[in-house]
Amino acid sequence: MVILQGNNMSKVKYRFNTKSLTYEKVKVSFKEMFWKVTSYIATGLVFATITIFLSRQFLPSPSEKKRDREIEALKLQYELLDKKFNQAENVLSDLEDRDDNIYRAIFESEPLPKTIRYGGSGGSDKYSEFDSYDNAELLKASSERMDRLMKQIYVQSKSFDEVVNLAKNKEKLIASIPAIIPINQKDLSHAGTSGFGWRTHPIYKTQEFHPGMDFSAEQGTPIYATGDGVVEVADNLAQGYGNHVVINHGFGYQTLYGHMSRIAAKAGQKVSRGQLIGYVGSTGLSTAPHIHYEVIKNGQKVNPINFYYNDLSADQYQLLVEQSKKASQSFD
Repeated sequence: MVILQGNNMSKVKYRFNTKSLTYEKVKVSFKEMFWKVTSYIATGLVFATITIFLSRQFLPSPSEKKRDREIEALKLQYELLDKKFNQAENVLSDLEDRDDNIYRAIFESEPLPKTIRYGGSGGSDKYSEFDSYDNAELLKASSERMDRLMKQIYVQSKSFDEVVNLAKNKEKLIASIPAIIPINQKDLSHAGTSGFGWRTHPIYKTQEFHPGMDFSAEQGTPIYATGDGVVEVADNLAQGYGNHVVINHGFGYQTLYGHMSRIAAKAGQKVSRGQLIGYVGSTGLSTAPHIHYEVIKNGQKVNPINFYYNDLSADQYQLLVEQSKKASQSFD
């Protein structure tokens, strides 16, 4: 049996009768039409149900997409907050170190006990209000970190108040302590630095202890005394230092300024903090124009980075700390 459909998209269908060898119209009963339509509708419903089910299982809804975008934004904000936490903690750690090891040592006062600086900030149930949130542990950790940082800042602030009181009756000591960098701040921004500690020697290429800080600067850059004192040495007789100056500040402090192109101070001369004593050069055992600067306390060479508290902002000091810690070679 062959079923044909009429021309021009006619809905009339024909069936070929093999016995009479003629085409006959196909008559569709209402019952057949009903079941055919019903089957089409049922098939469509099944397909639609499956499609909706699969889309809900594997494709996010608009509300879920919005929630995911909000979560990603919060993650980004937390990463930025975490970086700011790290920066604040690093700066505070430097301040605490200078407070304990420099300021209080200068005024012969005991450092703050660790129990005061880093004591607890509350019980374990202090952050229980976050227990109902999905990211409860993250919220608790951030809040606890913030509380701890705020307490350390408060303690440090009170400690500085005490240091100020200790300093009030020691004006001569304060003026004598080497408390600035030996070149001008405008030259500092262009200066490469090599810090205190083990460094690669620029000539011998061996690991040697570098007992000061190097500030590279243009030939002839002015060099200044970092504290009040008396010039002990102003010559080129010490091996390796070239033209250099040594100032005795009293109270157990001395400073050394090496590799000058020209000395502008004389032995026995009294100098004040910020007074010109020479010019940057590359005399002695040196590879480029720079100032080699040392701080000596009771005969021991100490890290000068701890003494730049009189002329640098917190950002400038932090940058200098980071530069001086780089494990590069020195200039001398």
